[in-house]
Amino acid sequence: MFTVWYLMYLLACVANLIRCELFSSMAHLDTALYAEQDIAQAIKEYVQEEESRLRQLERVANELNAHSEEVLKRKENYLHNPVNAYLYMKKFTIDWDKDIAPLFQRDAETEVYKKLKEIKEYLPTYEDLNGAVAALLRLQDTYKLNTDDLARGIVGKSQSSSMTAIDCFELGKISYEEEDYIHTSQWMEKALSLLNEEKNHTVQKKDLLDYLAFSVFKYVLMDFAAADCFEIGRQAYTDKDFKHCTMWMEKSLDLEKGEGNKTIERMYVLDYLAYSSMMQGDVRRALILTDELLAIAPYHTRAQNNRRYYERILKEHDEDSKVSEEGVVDDTQETHYRQSEEFQTYESLCRGEDTKVNKDKHRLVCRYHNNNNPSLLIQPIKQEEIFLDPWIVMYYDVMSDSEIKVIKELATPKLDRATVHNAKTGKLETAHYRVSKSAWLKDGDHFVVHRVNNRIQAVTGLTMKTAEDLQIANYGLGGQYEPHFDFARKEEKNAFKSLGTGNRIATWLTYMSDVEAGGATVFPYIGVKLFPKKGAAAFWYNLYRNGDGIYNTRHAACPVLVGHKWVSNKWIHERGQEFRRTCSLNKKE
Repeated sequence: MFTVWYLMYLLACVANLIRCELFSSMAHLDTALYAEQDIAQAIKEYVQEEESRLRQLERVANELNAHSEEVLKRKENYLHNPVNAYLYMKKFTIDWDKDIAPLFQRDAETEVYKKLKEIKEYLPTYEDLNGAVAALLRLQDTYKLNTDDLARGIVGKSQSSSMTAIDCFELGKISYEEEDYIHTSQWMEKALSLLNEEKNHTVQKKDLLDYLAFSVFKYVLMDFAAADCFEIGRQAYTDKDFKHCTMWMEKSLDLEKGEGNKTIERMYVLDYLAYSSMMQGDVRRALILTDELLAIAPYHTRAQNNRRYYERILKEHDEDSKVSEEGVVDDTQETHYRQSEEFQTYESLCRGEDTKVNKDKHRLVCRYHNNNNPSLLIQPIKQEEIFLDPWIVMYYDVMSDSEIKVIKELATPKLDRATVHNAKTGKLETAHYRVSKSAWLKDGDHFVVHRVNNRIQAVTGLTMKTAEDLQIANYGLGGQYEPHFDFARKEEKNAFKSLGTGNRIATWLTYMSDVEAGGATVFPYIGVKLFPKKGAAAFWYNLYRNGDGIYNTRHAACPVLVGHKWVSNKWIHERGQEFRRTCSLNKKE
């Protein structure tokens, strides 16, 4: 770029010389001759720069083409491996912005750049990258995957490309930004190990150590005094790194509380912490900290000025958008839940471990089931009892490959992020604990959907007239649905109110694909695990005959480790079942 400007400068000089009446002075003519030589040199340098840039672009094009040809040969399995998926997302986000985008800075108005911009709309975004990282880390935790194996691309029996030091570094960096310091330290340590083996280093060691040191500090108890943290935070402040300044000053403030012999005065920590909080956009907290500082040192001039400044900012921007209480995510509560017995049991079942002994196992039977329905007399359904109380069964070969193909084709254009019922509002909304895409198919959308609904009615004996539409769900990379109930509890008065069909009396879950690894349906309270089998369906009642919920039906969809998972859900409601599943004489049943 410098060469271009230099060339323009020389041309301007020549033009200026011409305006100076060269014909009147031989000295000026001599200067013009040298300027001509400089122009020629500048053009040559410009051409060399362009040739170098074009060679880089050609290399990038060849690499992308070779990668695409290789992947398309095995496209069915490539992105099913979570490591491949992460590396692919990284290629078109971090790598693109660092290595490819700068090569097109001069061509922002050219047709090729505009075309690339259009094509990139179909490529992964940073949101996809963050989702891929979250999925990979979720799988690492749930299935207790070894960091070394993942870095080598080994996920179960699936093998992918190996990671470089920079790949592990970027993964750890995203974890760090999410304040997930355990995974940060794991992946930064792996990056450091790989960096020591690399001849051409892909990442700066000092950057890696910076993230690693802080993440280790956050989760490993170290003999730091408040003053130590203060000094590190002050250095970050000097470097205008306000994020790290805030973190270290908060730690210093926390340690200062417990120190008998104070190593740092609280007012100094508050001074830095207040300003760094403001620089990160948290003006309200900055004001609170400044008030505390002035309570300690009432005549602190800078703090007095800062308080007036913060108050003015808050007055000018008086909470244009308020976050409702329901929208606030309680990270502490979520962390405690993930340490709970239920969540630990859920993850154990996902790994295929046995958590409870089924005392009625000897009573479980397999049978051909026709439910006295004419449509099933000639070809009854294969039924396997899984659990007796609550009654959970599997039916096999209930959906043919051709039916699955049609339903997938109908659902794919409609797929959107799956939602859950908000217990307070009764409305559908997305949730971090349900990661999948879903679509709804009405009975009249296709004769295959109608036929499937009729088959469910024949097998269960329950009417489909008041059931919800057939929901098709596709669980991709790390797709899951953490432990939940399908029915609404008594305190959830608004759930399903808009449907006017009562509570969900039963669930019919059809597996429309096999899953290479992971993806089981598990029931933590009773230790049941169901692994996907294409064409099979699970069925259970959510409510007792008296209408009370069966709490042992709390279940979850485990993360997909390798491959992808297609299922269809049919949630059957109470209304219309009065004479199909009658009340019992026993009020507790």
